[in-house]
Amino acid sequence: MPEKVKVGMIGCGNISQAYLDASKNFEVFEFYACTDLNMDLARIRADENQIKALSFEELIDHPDIKIVLNITPPRSHAEISQQILNAGKHVYSEKPLATTCEEGKKLLDLAKEKGLRVGCAPDTSLGGGLQTIKKLIHDGWIGKAISGTAHMMSRGPESWHPNPGFFYEKGGGPMFDMGPYYLTTLVSLLGPVQSLTAITKTTFDQRTATCEAQFGQVIPVETPTHYTGVLQFHSGALVTMMMSFDVCAHGHPPIEIYGTEGSLQVPDPNFFHGPVRFRRSRKEEWQEVPLTHGYTENLRSIGIADMAHALGSGREHRCNGEVAYHVLDVMHAFEKSSNSGKHVNIDSRCQSPTPLPLGLIHGRLDA
Repeated sequence: MPEKVKVGMIGCGNISQAYLDASKNFEVFEFYACTDLNMDLARIRADENQIKALSFEELIDHPDIKIVLNITPPRSHAEISQQILNAGKHVYSEKPLATTCEEGKKLLDLAKEKGLRVGCAPDTSLGGGLQTIKKLIHDGWIGKAISGTAHMMSRGPESWHPNPGFFYEKGGGPMFDMGPYYLTTLVSLLGPVQSLTAITKTTFDQRTATCEAQFGQVIPVETPTHYTGVLQFHSGALVTMMMSFDVCAHGHPPIEIYGTEGSLQVPDPNFFHGPVRFRRSRKEEWQEVPLTHGYTENLRSIGIADMAHALGSGREHRCNGEVAYHVLDVMHAFEKSSNSGKHVNIDSRCQSPTPLPLGLIHGRLDA
């Protein structure tokens, strides 16, 4: 096995430890250093995980670091990723890739110019649950996929998140927070989106935090908090999608895919595990299908591991910038359609990522 790819991490907030913990499952890379605007936090995270705490400049300029993980707040993603690329490093960003399509396109163009790679979360589509769904569709279990539904509806994160304000800034809301999970999954299963029609709304102009850290704080709302749309895929499938921070309760499964010969209930795309449920035409009961793939734990570093494998083999990494940019383009199209009252064509296009091989040894992503 070649020497492990060394990875630096920018941002030591809530999600950082999940990345660090998950990295221990993979032999292809290791976290080498971390940094944060709050260097005291960076030093704590470094000490807890036996890695180095470096300044921002030291980290992106370090000659041994090949990939830099960018888990700064969404509004900073594009700026920080650009600095990483300009320092000659491959970048893997938390979702979304950027807050605007213009920023996202500049990142991809810069990476191409410099011969570098851009990766982006979410990587849950590489988990055992969603890889099983991908195999069942490819193997024809439901015939041709013709339609589907996708629902993520809650009352919002202000009751539990210690710093909920950024969820309601521009570039936030349910679409930019949770939309990447759902849209990345749909693109992985059905291919790229061709067009959509949507309506969005902002139900409340302010929210009140009830989390312990900021209890009673009033949060201004700068983004839509309810999205409803119909997506048409190049494959011909039509998917009805609803994303909301305005709903107290609902009974819809996260995603369902309907085919000419049967239907599939897709696991929550925010997670890596199942269950996977299948129902054949004219059958009365849903059948739970055993998972065909591993990686069902919370493995928030699997996308970085896949990128590190791809650097060694020369293949395309699965959580790539083209997929992330297409997802960003689709998310913005919801508001474009709502504001204009018109059907919106999606200009960008990407390839559906290749499935993971069957029978992988745990810790590897190439057979």
